[in-house]
Amino acid sequence: MRTELLEKLCQLNGTSGDEGRVRDFIISEISGHCDYTVDPLGNIIAHKKGAEPAQNKVMISAHMDEVGMIVTSIKSDGTLTISAVGGIDARVAIGRQVSVGDNGINGVIGAKAVHNLSADERKKAPKFTSLYVDIGAADKEEAEKLVSLGDRVHFSSEFLTFGDGYVKGKAIDDRFGCAVMIDLIKSELPYDCTFTFVVQEEVGLRGARPAAYTVDPDFALVLEATTAADIPLASGEKRCCELGKGAVVSHMDRSTIYDKELYNISREIAKEQGIGWQTKTMVAGGNDSGAIHISRSGVRTTAISAPCRYLHSPSCVVKLSDLEDCEKLAKLIIEKMCTL
Repeated sequence: MRTELLEKLCQLNGTSGDEGRVRDFIISEISGHCDYTVDPLGNIIAHKKGAEPAQNKVMISAHMDEVGMIVTSIKSDGTLTISAVGGIDARVAIGRQVSVGDNGINGVIGAKAVHNLSADERKKAPKFTSLYVDIGAADKEEAEKLVSLGDRVHFSSEFLTFGDGYVKGKAIDDRFGCAVMIDLIKSELPYDCTFTFVVQEEVGLRGARPAAYTVDPDFALVLEATTAADIPLASGEKRCCELGKGAVVSHMDRSTIYDKELYNISREIAKEQGIGWQTKTMVAGGNDSGAIHISRSGVRTTAISAPCRYLHSPSCVVKLSDLEDCEKLAKLIIEKMCTL
C-alpha cells in the first residue's frame, strides 16, 4: 500500500453527490493504464486488459464518496444550519474544523453551550438539528457572499502516521479501496478485469446499482473499510474486528449474505499464503455488496475490508499491515474468481 497515494485520496473532499475532485484525481492516475468511461451518475467504469481473457467477468468495486454535511439554511447571525450526508454521529462533529463549499471556506461546528443545556438535554445525545457552522460571518448578508444553500461541508483533518504503523485521516472509508484499485490497474494482471469507482455509497449504495447493471459481472469483489471496536470499552464479540489482525472477510452483514464458497476460498488462501485474516463477530454494517449481489440475475459477491477505528469521523484510524494484507488477499481472490 502506497501511503502517499492514500494520503492524496483522503485529503480530497468528496461528500456523496459531490465526488468530482476524487473522480478527476483517480482518472489522472489510471489514464493510460486502462480504458474507462464515466456514466451519467458519475461512476468510473474501467476495463483493464490482463495477460489473457478471464473465464468469468469479474468486477472489483470501491466507492469514492465520504460522509459529510450539507448547508440547509443561513441564519440571521451568519451561522449555517446543516444536515448530515451519510451516517455521522453528531457527537463526533461538535467543535470540529470544517471546509465549506467549493471555495473551501473555513468554519467550526458549534452547538449550544453546556451551561445553557437543560438537565434533560444533558442526558441526550445531540442531533444535527441542534448544530451549526460558524464561518466567522457577522450576519446573513456577509455569509451569503461566501457560501450558498446546498454547499457541502467536509471535515478538515490532517493525515498522519503514528505509533506502531497506524494511520489517521478522514475518508479512509473508502479511499483505501480506491487506492488498492488504482494500484491494481497500474500493475500487470493475469486476467481481464473491470473496476468500478462508484458514487453515493454513504447514502444508500446508489452508485453501485447502475454500475453493476452496466458491467453485468459473474463475480464481484468489494473493497471497503469496516468498523473495528477494539477499544477498552468493548469486549468479546462487541469488538467486531481488530486492528493488526489482518483483512476482514465477512460472512454476513445488514445488506448481504456473502457467497459461501468465496468466503471459504478467502480463508483458505489467507492461511496458505500467511496473510492476516479475520471475520466480523457481529452482523452489522453494510457496503456496496448489498446492491451488487442482487443486480440483474444475481452476482456472486464477496468483500474484503480494512478494520478501521472511529469510522465516519474526522479521525479514522487503520493499521498499515492490515491494508497490506487486504491488498495481497484481493489480488489472489481476483485471480481465483477469474478462473472458477
